[in-house]
Amino acid sequence: MMADVTLLYFASLRERAGVDSETVSTAAADLAGVYDEAQARHGFSWPRGHLRVAMDGEFARWDDVPKAGSEIAFIPPVSGG
Repeated sequence: MMADVTLLYFASLRERAGVDSETVSTAAADLAGVYDEAQARHGFSWPRGHLRVAMDGEFARWDDVPKAGSEIAFIPPVSGG
């Protein structure tokens, strides 16, 4: 089943995608699959294990199921100074 979700990109992912966010239709079974689709579309170099994922403003697990209408954020490590 397809679900329309909004993907939010931060830091280097945003630079690579060229957009802050996009709405996509996904048939992925979990958030890991949603990231895999985005990674294939935009050529992200970050492996999933180095990222945090959030859904609807709360940190989530990669095996959580995407829900139609959700906002899913992929958050790379941030260097501080």
